[in-house]
Amino acid sequence: MKKLLLTALLSLSSFGAFAEVKTVTLEVPTMNCATCPITVKKSLENVDGVEKAKVTYKPKLAIVSFDDTKTNINALITATTNAGYPSTLKK
Repeated sequence: MKKLLLTALLSLSSFGAFAEVKTVTLEVPTMNCATCPITVKKSLENVDGVEKAKVTYKPKLAIVSFDDTKTNINALITATTNAGYPSTLKK
């Protein structure tokens, strides 16, 4: 019984091993002032699973690193759009 419980606990704790940090670049063309990146960055950082967001005004880009088991690209795009800055995945 103890071995079964131990095996179950080990298998549950190994789920985190399958998580992968992904990094994507979003184009945010509606950023038109130097303070816009602050709002975009905060909107991205509020998404569960986002580990890092770097938003720059001049190239109008957001580089986002996130845990793909907690969020996805659509959630990131929705977050920026809801903040007033629609974005698209840069290809």
